[in-house]
Amino acid sequence: MKVALLDDFHPLIQQSFTDWKWEVINGEKWSLEDLKTNAHLLNGVVIRSRFSLNQSILKLARNLKFIARPGSGIENIDLDYCNKNNIEIFRSPEGNSDALAEHAMGMLLSLVNQIPKANNEVKNGLWKREENRGIELKGKTIGLIGFGHMGKAFAKRLSSFNVNIIAYDKYKSGFETAYIKEVSLNEIFDKANIVSLHTPLTMETIGMVNLNFIEKFKNPIILINTARGQSVVIKDLIQSLKTKKIIGACLDVIELENKDFTIDLSKNQFFDELIKFENVILTPHIAGWTHESKEKMGRVIIEKIQQKFLSN
Repeated sequence: MKVALLDDFHPLIQQSFTDWKWEVINGEKWSLEDLKTNAHLLNGVVIRSRFSLNQSILKLARNLKFIARPGSGIENIDLDYCNKNNIEIFRSPEGNSDALAEHAMGMLLSLVNQIPKANNEVKNGLWKREENRGIELKGKTIGLIGFGHMGKAFAKRLSSFNVNIIAYDKYKSGFETAYIKEVSLNEIFDKANIVSLHTPLTMETIGMVNLNFIEKFKNPIILINTARGQSVVIKDLIQSLKTKKIIGACLDVIELENKDFTIDLSKNQFFDELIKFENVILTPHIAGWTHESKEKMGRVIIEKIQQKFLSN
């Protein structure tokens, strides 16, 4: 097997392939043209988001047996083509769900307790106690939209805060537990005080959280997005922050990100306006991006590939 590593991954991935006597190609610095030139030689590809593996690229990879994506998002892979041509897809959302859940929890607690704002004020010589009075999570209703590995891990963290957790997932059911109630999307609109997105990037979820969506909520809400930035329309979010329909936001991802998760913030009117809100916390797509998760994602991917190709 000849496998190309197209990004920076934990060393155990390369070491495992080497131990299996597979040929490993370092494609971390490849251009798109390099990928096209070498595609016909490859039996496997390990990728994150640097390239779009669309049909035109995959047709060149006529010997490809698998694509491995440490992490969860596979929107940059033509899944229909892979399915029709027997190309296995491996991903490892199990590897970074704990890290993402902890990050989301940290953002939420920081927001409701005004920690970033208070921290900046104290460092600037201001000691404002009443102005930084926080709110407690206890008794609040938290709605999760999407209930895969990430939503499940976040719900587990939330469960110790005596909150009401309700969850909706269009594609699955039967996940209700002692501390999670499975509901319709309309019930989330009716009851939620805090909403967290755990949805993949699809044609259905691009632009999902727009003014029409936000106006359906009965209560003013805090919005958490650690999923994909394109799911939340920034100009509509800004408008809703102004009207206080959204009373706070925790955003690890934003609509301005490119497909490879890079971003150009220069001279962007929406970003310039968004950062003026003290009730918005922003991080650079690092939920799930811990030192530990890098290893766990790699280990899960290796186990899945091993089970498929070396189990006999």
